[in-house]
Amino acid sequence: MLSPALVILASLGYLLILFAVAYWADWRGRQGRSVIANPWVYALSMAVYCTAWTYFGSVGRAATGGVWFLPIYLGPTLALVLGWLVVRKMIRIAKAYRITSIADFIASRYGKSPLLAGLVTLIAVVGIVPYIALQLKAVSAGYALLTAQTGGGRQAPVHWSQDSAFYVALVLAGFTMVFGARHLDTTERHEGMVAAIAFESVVKLVAFLSVGLFVVYSLFDGLPDLFAQAQAVPALQKLLRLEQGGQFAWAQWFALMLLSMLSVVFLPRQFQVMVVENVRESHLRRAVWVFPLYLLLINLLVLPIALGGLLYFGSGAAINAENFVLSLPLSAGQHALALFVFIGGLSAATGMVIVETIAVSTMVSNELVLPLLLRWRHLRSGAGQDLSLLLLGIRRGAILGVLVLGYVYFYLAGEAYALVSIGLISFAAVAQFAPVMLGGMYWKGGTWRGALAGLL
Repeated sequence: MLSPALVILASLGYLLILFAVAYWADWRGRQGRSVIANPWVYALSMAVYCTAWTYFGSVGRAATGGVWFLPIYLGPTLALVLGWLVVRKMIRIAKAYRITSIADFIASRYGKSPLLAGLVTLIAVVGIVPYIALQLKAVSAGYALLTAQTGGGRQAPVHWSQDSAFYVALVLAGFTMVFGARHLDTTERHEGMVAAIAFESVVKLVAFLSVGLFVVYSLFDGLPDLFAQAQAVPALQKLLRLEQGGQFAWAQWFALMLLSMLSVVFLPRQFQVMVVENVRESHLRRAVWVFPLYLLLINLLVLPIALGGLLYFGSGAAINAENFVLSLPLSAGQHALALFVFIGGLSAATGMVIVETIAVSTMVSNELVLPLLLRWRHLRSGAGQDLSLLLLGIRRGAILGVLVLGYVYFYLAGEAYALVSIGLISFAAVAQFAPVMLGGMYWKGGTWRGALAGLL
């Protein structure tokens, strides 16, 4: 057990490091020495795809389904390796038309329809709220486990004023405002944010590999010993096979891969870092192999951690498998490692929340609120007045609103679902963008009415 004060101070200290990285990158950018004009930074920023779902949920999925956590990562790998020409075309279109969001991109392919852009924005908000709830659920459960409050999760509903997840949401809202709503930029590029996301991608990878190596080589005598012990337990043998119930569920495997292939392109945060924040088209060539390599490394020890947890605690133990990455080092007395792993999980969650809410708040501001403001007679009569402060306030309000919605979803429904289930809800939502977006890029016969009907 760690003291709550230590965990909170370590978390705030890490967030301050992220802010320092972002501030330094912004300072370098103003001096004409951009940090993000680097293919490695671009590729690492794409790893914002790996959220608390990857960090905690994949282990929980592997503990019940074996290798069935893999489709969520095979899909993005195939999307980058086989579909990089599509991403390159998206980058070229975005640069030519000064695209600022996925809603702006889709609307621009259908005559700049404001109605279409507004609908895409609403779908994006609804779609990412469960994903934000996932991050809050993971961080809250990790904090509770480290401080031995409830054994890793809330056992009974508590008032929002006593819920750590609510304060996590508020802190993340504050940091997101600092990262992405300090000033208005017509290109909607955020040098500091991209640098911070690349940094946190390294942190979460190192932390996850650290706990994986600890499980394999400290709790067990290497991979051969771990898998040999798992093979000796009948209940764990099935986790090492693809078949479920005697046959392989091809349809489910394909569906999960398809959803993840689409999500790595159409999730607002992925579009933000992959397309909007792209500095040079040539950086994509490096990302095509670096990002799949990152996915391979961060998933390399998922199954060993899951098997190690089931062997260490016993497959019938009443311990949430999603928390194995924390409960294993804690139970072995490695409190420093457990704290470092929690910071890695916090890093995975904050990276997703920061980029996703920045992307969505940009859409809300540009596609919903700004068109309404331009129709307001008082503002139209005041030609030449500076609306930047008003728009910044709207964007900050949107950031806070989205995070509060995420907390409400977590409070009402989060405890009823596993992390993987919550994540798939968001994947299914953003997959709706694929037909209208790809159709707009490659089919000249598409109309905004057809696109609107398809989304509805």
